[in-house]
Amino acid sequence: MKTVSNVSNLAVLYEDNHIIVVNKRAGDIVQGDKTGDPPLSEIVKAYLKIKYNKPGNVYLGVVHRLDRPTTGIVVFAKTSKVLPRLNSLFHSNAIHKTYWAVVKNMPEQHEDTLIHWLIKNPKNNKSTAHSRETKGAKRAVLSYKVIKQLERYVLLEITLETGRHHQIRSQLSSIGCPIKGDLKYGFDRSNKDASIHLHARQIEFTHPVKKIPIKVVAPLPQDPVWDACH
Repeated sequence: MKTVSNVSNLAVLYEDNHIIVVNKRAGDIVQGDKTGDPPLSEIVKAYLKIKYNKPGNVYLGVVHRLDRPTTGIVVFAKTSKVLPRLNSLFHSNAIHKTYWAVVKNMPEQHEDTLIHWLIKNPKNNKSTAHSRETKGAKRAVLSYKVIKQLERYVLLEITLETGRHHQIRSQLSSIGCPIKGDLKYGFDRSNKDASIHLHARQIEFTHPVKKIPIKVVAPLPQDPVWDACH
């Protein structure tokens, strides 16, 4: 019953008959993988089963993912009808996503748009950012701005225009601003809980069924560095 035991820790940010949005903790995987650890999708299913006293299987559609060490907003579809509609919103960039990242260095520009071409290496599960178009690479675009100078780090707000593998992590690393705790992309030491200081902070979209604007903000994880970002 490992999955169900995590239900009490689930932070639900928004829920209606069609959609459920949760605040992912560091270490949670969105979908099952070779580790065999209970994924967030199964924890949300267990939550729905208990909340609505459902006797049979619970439907839940995975719309997008966050890296395991990352925290913040994850959207799930509660019906098979709404899943393709949500998928369409994500694929057409009709969903506005904002991330917060605590990075090692102050970038040269306080506000900028980064364009790179990313190549994913499946062997080490890492993406390399190239400044010029490269064979087999995918174009990656993000915008960032400095929102706070911390005692030892810098807080950036990031808006994604594309959704590539490890995009924020690799692009920020390529400009000399690795994310706190992200050993894979150049930070010098890991966080004790194996997290990285990258948080899916806010999401805005038009509800695919109700046609009303939805805006969800995910509270920051609790630790001294994130606490200093308020």
